[in-house]
Amino acid sequence: MADYTEIKGNRIQYLDSDPTLTSANEGQVWYNTATGTLKGLTQIKATSSGGNTPTNLYYPGGVGPTTATLAISGVGPSPIPAHTLCSDYSGFTWTAAATIPVGSRAGYDFGTATAAVYAGGDYESGGGSPTITLRTAEYDGSAWTTTNNINGQGSFGASAGSQTAGLAFGGYNEPQSASSTVTTSYDGTSWTSLSSPASDTNTARNFTRGGGGTQTAAIFSGGSPPNEGETESWDGSSWTTLNSMNTGRNGAGFVGTQSIGIYMGGTNPGGRTSAIEEWDGTNWSISSATLSTARNGTVYSKGGSATSSLVAGGYTGTAYTTATEEYNSEINSITQAVWSSGGNYPTNINNLGSATNSTQNASLAFGGNDPLGRIDTSNEYNGSSWTAGGTMPAVYGDGMEGGTQTAAFGAGGYQPARTNATVEYNGTSWSSGGNLSAVCSQGCGTGTLTAGLVFGGEPNPSNIFKTAEYDGTSWTDVNNLNQATTGNATAFGTQTAAIRNRGINPAVSPSFSGTTESYDGTSWTTLSDSNFKGRGSGGFGTQSDGVSYGGEPAPASPILTNTEQWNGTAWDNTANLPDTASYVAGNAGLASAGLSIGGVHPITNVTREFSGQTSTVTASTLTTS
Repeated sequence: MADYTEIKGNRIQYLDSDPTLTSANEGQVWYNTATGTLKGLTQIKATSSGGNTPTNLYYPGGVGPTTATLAISGVGPSPIPAHTLCSDYSGFTWTAAATIPVGSRAGYDFGTATAAVYAGGDYESGGGSPTITLRTAEYDGSAWTTTNNINGQGSFGASAGSQTAGLAFGGYNEPQSASSTVTTSYDGTSWTSLSSPASDTNTARNFTRGGGGTQTAAIFSGGSPPNEGETESWDGSSWTTLNSMNTGRNGAGFVGTQSIGIYMGGTNPGGRTSAIEEWDGTNWSISSATLSTARNGTVYSKGGSATSSLVAGGYTGTAYTTATEEYNSEINSITQAVWSSGGNYPTNINNLGSATNSTQNASLAFGGNDPLGRIDTSNEYNGSSWTAGGTMPAVYGDGMEGGTQTAAFGAGGYQPARTNATVEYNGTSWSSGGNLSAVCSQGCGTGTLTAGLVFGGEPNPSNIFKTAEYDGTSWTDVNNLNQATTGNATAFGTQTAAIRNRGINPAVSPSFSGTTESYDGTSWTTLSDSNFKGRGSGGFGTQSDGVSYGGEPAPASPILTNTEQWNGTAWDNTANLPDTASYVAGNAGLASAGLSIGGVHPITNVTREFSGQTSTVTASTLTTS
């Protein structure tokens, strides 16, 4: 005989406090007796603002997920013809990518931001009229290459797949006289029109755009009247009509796969809509979140999904917009990374030393250049303000540092002449330590007073490769860097687990570097390049979770405001700096709570505090409506 639980299900738990939440609690409901509220762990659906596009983008291509979207061509800033600009989105900011040889509006696009295909479209750059172009171009992450022309298709259709196994379907035919039902495949070199009518879409429609899935399992939805809400799926040989969207629309595009997807924005005879709908493989449901700006003709993250996607640019009905909106549906509440102002340093300062392994709320900075020259003072930070520390034996700057607020070292640099000397701090006063094997400046330092590490620097070729370890008494030279590095590169970590990023390599041209190397206590290994090249950048963190920011990307170039986060494998863009005075600043802390002190261009006394992105499982209060 069935028991009560089998017949009625589980009772709602009565708890005097919320349980410790993990993903295992998703879908659970409980009554909090202390607050008198019914609570549950449900998905939070919301849109948030991202970085603005660098120019107006109307009907461009878009491939890749939210954190690596490539926007391709399109119309804007002028109405016609199409431009050739392309841009990368990192999840925070858009940056310029290689221009496409021939631009167009509303072409067929698929792949990723480093292996993309873009074909067809109209308003060909250099033409100025809505003439279809049949050109196909492939992108490898750094340059575009023209391949064989697309056939059987024109513009404003949908597409899916990868660079070597793509599919394009529907839209306008060529020469743009009517809507098309043709399905065409791409093998990485050539296009093949599939058999008609067996492989034709069930309805002829244009302004579909988007499209999801693979070459043998594709899906799309929406389009121009009278089929604005219809959904069709592809099994590799034929199309099947599925359930329609609740709000029919066109001019945006489906993103996702046959089993999960999303459609955001678009337009229909009633006007542009801000509605977002989610596809579960069978039915469409209206999301509780909406776009802040109703628009069509947007960039979309074609590698996104129903839980993470974006739209950017487009037309609102009265104006073109550069706004980016990200959509997320998850159980976590996300707080984005941010830079904020801390207490000002006692003087404008640059090229100063800092206890790189100290914390945001207990850090040390010393020496450096103020407007009158190098100085010999040190100052301690408590998380809100600076107070004077011990006076150094001599002026100091451009050295290599490590340690904590009460146990720090500074090696080499200028004291006041270029030197191999080491100075040590015990939280009260400074004293002399062991000498480096050679004079050196503008290198990198990290680690602690009794387990320190320095590497790179100048003035001679042997020093810019050199690595040395410190035991609190003497320095020992160990294995060299793989790449010569000077110019105050980014460094963080420990004596046995360190990261070096950016800097100058005098042996190559251009000399400004974006390379990354890791140290394991014995040798250096070259890892993924940074997204930006430069010298005088700052950073803090550990070998598996760090931050690199600012710096000068080339002689006489504007100082970078970009910040990147290191996850142990690759660099991802995060919150931009609030100012450009980040060149040769002091550094301390972790990727979750870091510190940047002073800097130049122009010289400043600003202290910047970095708070890393956080993700928290959050319970929702359930109400009736």
